[in-house]
Amino acid sequence: MADERIIHIEWSGPHSLAGVDGFRDQRRDRGLYQIYGHHPVYGPNVLLYIGQTDLTFGERIPGENWGGGSIEDPQNVEVYVGRLKGPATPSRDEWRREICLAERLLIHAHGPAYNSTNIMAVAQRDQEARKTRVLNWGCFRSLHREVSGLLWIQYQQFTEYKIYEASTE
Repeated sequence: MADERIIHIEWSGPHSLAGVDGFRDQRRDRGLYQIYGHHPVYGPNVLLYIGQTDLTFGERIPGENWGGGSIEDPQNVEVYVGRLKGPATPSRDEWRREICLAERLLIHAHGPAYNSTNIMAVAQRDQEARKTRVLNWGCFRSLHREVSGLLWIQYQQFTEYKIYEASTE
């Protein structure tokens, strides 16, 4: 696809909530994160949330109270952190654009239980998302290895396709 954007994310985990508190390197410890734990409907050890942070992981994630509140089994919350990777570090604005775009596509494609924003945020008119692929590397847990904006945006169109019939000629 012309002008296709490919976003590479290197995931690590699982990390405990206490372990994530140590991720405070201002240059490296920011990006996307996944939270896994118990959900009253979906059961134990499921994807609960995908988020992003411009703060460090250690500043953002512990402050969200994943180990308390209404989370059942708070001792078994697991965190996976994702950092953008590529041949060269992009500008700050480009980094933010890629993180926001990747988060939007990942949430739309996976529908985590506690995400409400971005579940339906990718629409037919979203040309930027349509021309984007997110490639997940490392320990990406239950995420798809690849998330294609084209697939998720044009899903309705693809479901209306007809199965080919064999030619009788």
